[in-house]
Amino acid sequence: MAIRPIDIARKLNISTSSLRHYEEWGMIPKVERSASGYRIYTDEHVAYFECIRAMADGFGIWLIAEVLRKVMAKDADSAFWLVNEAQSSLHNEKLISEKTMQSIKEARAPLLNSNDKRDYLTINEISKETGIPISTIRHWEKVRLITMPRNEENRYRLFNKNHIRQILVIHALKTSLYSYTYSLDGIKEIIQELDYNDTEKLSKIANDFQKHLDQINRHQIRGVYQLYSLCKNLGLV
Repeated sequence: MAIRPIDIARKLNISTSSLRHYEEWGMIPKVERSASGYRIYTDEHVAYFECIRAMADGFGIWLIAEVLRKVMAKDADSAFWLVNEAQSSLHNEKLISEKTMQSIKEARAPLLNSNDKRDYLTINEISKETGIPISTIRHWEKVRLITMPRNEENRYRLFNKNHIRQILVIHALKTSLYSYTYSLDGIKEIIQELDYNDTEKLSKIANDFQKHLDQINRHQIRGVYQLYSLCKNLGLV
């Protein structure tokens, strides 16, 4: 039975142009055309559209497209592993969130002001301690989200434990604020004005970060449920 695009769009509260985009991106099975050129959507197409919408808030659109192409190839397990990888990445963000909260709890004393070289850490140690990739830390320095002194002799970056707190807070801000379409300059301005001794302000940032992750986790669970339901209805599981 053919289903009109406008009826699907109304059901999912999206535009008919969105349906066409999903089709163009290869996210649904091939759509037949009537003699007059109109698209002939079926219940199977509707099931794919429902899955896309359920996954949209928890996963990136290009990942969803890749997942659904696996489904259309009748390879449900590969689709599930792609989703699992995204969930694993989110779980890593949760671990970083916990480190951020712990760092702030331990920050009742002011930031260190020590020139003792024994206090310095390598960028590898900082990355391991925070869970933030070395490449990301270097990029933040390049765009001046974080500033660090350098050894005058060998020009190596001089990290200390203060940077652990700063890097974790910057990550929390960037992750949660980007979801509200802040520009890089906007985030940079917030970071430059931030007092890293203000534990009340830092705690709010950390809590907002965790709430953001909680919301994404709920969206992902909903999306995974719909994906599994789609595969089950297609007889793939």
